[in-house]
This record gives sequence, C-alpha cells and structure tokens, in this order.
Amino acid sequence: MIPNALNVTIGEDVEVQTAAEAPTRTFKIDFDAGRVGGFCDETEAMKQAIYKILQTERFEYLIYSWNYGIELNAVVGKSFQVFASEIKRVIREALLADSRITDVTDFEVAQIDKRTVSVKFTAETIFGEIPIESEVNANV
Repeated sequence: MIPNALNVTIGEDVEVQTAAEAPTRTFKIDFDAGRVGGFCDETEAMKQAIYKILQTERFEYLIYSWNYGIELNAVVGKSFQVFASEIKRVIREALLADSRITDVTDFEVAQIDKRTVSVKFTAETIFGEIPIESEVNANV
C-alpha cells in the first residue's frame, strides 16, 4: 500500500516553524575587509542575505541551489530601456526565492552615465522594510 500524504499523522513532539520563527543568527561578513567576524541576526542578517543574493550570479556556482542568486548577466549589456525594465523582474525573482522576503517594491532606476545605472528599491521582509541602493556597471 502506498502511503497517502493526507493521512499521515505527525506526532506531538514535532514542531513546525514558520520563516518568522526560524532562528536567523548567522556569521557576520565584512565584505570590504573580506573577513568573517562575530554574529548578526534579524535585520542585519537579512541585509547581508540580500547583498549575497544580489552578488551571486545564478547557475554559476555548484554550491548554491538553482533558485539562489540573480541572473544579472542576462540584462547587462542591453539598452538602458530594456535594462531598466528587466532589472526589476530579475531582482524580484532573485529576492522572492528567500521565504523571509515578502515583496520588493519602490523601484527607481536611473542612468548615471553610459556604463553605470543606479538601482534603488525596498525589500519588505518579515523583519521590516529594508531600503537597498546599488550601482550596476553595465554596457548601456
């Protein structure tokens, strides 16, 4: 007989945690110095996670699952109009793969010069809103 998932009984000893209840304590990374030192949690850990997701090209590193990272190479080198439209989708897809991020809003994309674009947005997380601002060097 094949077990039916609808008839499975979970014992009383099993606790199911939502993303909001899961511990968030992680190592603090100093990206400027290239060092790991101390710990961070909640909002600070979330900022670090967002930074790491946006700095990791999706499908490029075997250590990460296929839904981790951003597909930035797909939009870099496009015209500014295409880049401005697609970067919103690419960022949303990358960040919403993390269950702690509930929405990505308030996008502002501005061309600084021929090769540099400023991107601002707000990541809405289970710990609150986190404003993000970054520059992307692109061949636009």
